[in-house]
Amino acid sequence: MTASSHVFATYAQPDIEFVRGEGVRLYDAQGNTFMDLTSGIAVNSLGHAHPHLVDALKSQAETLWHTSNLFKVPGREKLADRLCEATFADRVFFTNSGAEALEAAIKTARRYHFAKGNPERIDIITFEGAFHGRTLATIAAGGQAKYLEGFGPKAPGFIQVPFGDHDALHAAIGETTAGILIEPVQGEGGIRSVPNQCLRGLRELCDKHGILLIYDEVQTGVGRTGKLFAHEWAGENGEAAPDIMAIAKGIGGGFPVGACLATEEAAAPMIVGTHGTTFGGNPLAMAVGNAVLDIVLEDGFLEEVRRKSLVMQQILAELVDTYPDLLEDTRGKGLLLGMKAKIPNTDIIAAFRSEGLLSVAAGDNVVRLLPPLVITEDELREARDLMVRGLEAIRNKNS
Repeated sequence: MTASSHVFATYAQPDIEFVRGEGVRLYDAQGNTFMDLTSGIAVNSLGHAHPHLVDALKSQAETLWHTSNLFKVPGREKLADRLCEATFADRVFFTNSGAEALEAAIKTARRYHFAKGNPERIDIITFEGAFHGRTLATIAAGGQAKYLEGFGPKAPGFIQVPFGDHDALHAAIGETTAGILIEPVQGEGGIRSVPNQCLRGLRELCDKHGILLIYDEVQTGVGRTGKLFAHEWAGENGEAAPDIMAIAKGIGGGFPVGACLATEEAAAPMIVGTHGTTFGGNPLAMAVGNAVLDIVLEDGFLEEVRRKSLVMQQILAELVDTYPDLLEDTRGKGLLLGMKAKIPNTDIIAAFRSEGLLSVAAGDNVVRLLPPLVITEDELREARDLMVRGLEAIRNKNS
């Protein structure tokens, strides 16, 4: 029997092959145009084939691809300096993906307590509905049964508590607790935002118990919510600053880049030999990461993201009001937005795709919308028209 593809069958993919991208648009092999409101799941932060990123990658590719972490990489030092200057962090470990960044964060938290003479402190408290990656450790951290099934015993050291249950959180903290790991906005979990006062409360709780606050900003970071990082909405003077933070996706603008950021105190025990990576922080990745920051850190860029977010939130609210039989509510921050559906979200996603607009599913039956941060107001209005056509098609089909 001959398989239709030799690739692992781990994705349910529509029969579309994209061959080119430019800005907010993708073009398939048949010449059809799609408006991309997935951004490769919050990855293509500056859209497709952004000229500055293309130039940076081409220039680096013509110079040096890889040397390994046995040697210093100038671009890596530069990107680390810039990330630390713009955030709470003093140290950075570069990876290739968000899951690797979370693995580094988990190891850093455990090593921190080990170095303080508390090797029993290995437990990381996480929250139901979370998604932290697909490695054995990160599926255990996420705790979702559908991702754990069939992969043997759940990796120890992770305790889930219900989202928003403060009593359960306090009760879960004990002598073996190393830290609390949370997404400021649950992306896969249904675009569920953690209230700002709760993030500040987590900082106070961790300080009280001598444990570490760890943020997963893989999806929410690098401008996606209208701040450089989502936790900054809870205060830009450190009121909700983490000890450790994992990032990826948007920092590479489409190139595989991730990073674990940490304070000097949290990172201090991560000495020679405690962790490593072959490809993380290589010259190609660092050239692109620096190019992304060139744009995102420009004066006025994040203000523009926030302004366009208001436009898009208004569009989505109007859709919910117009189609109450199909949509229930809107949610999210910045350009990490969603609409909770009253019919299967996959039906709405398919209808949008039929009209030439790409969206992505999230938990809690949410249609997730993640446009490039450079999308224009005209393009947002075009997206609205495509969504209206898709919703009208569903309504007509059901009538």
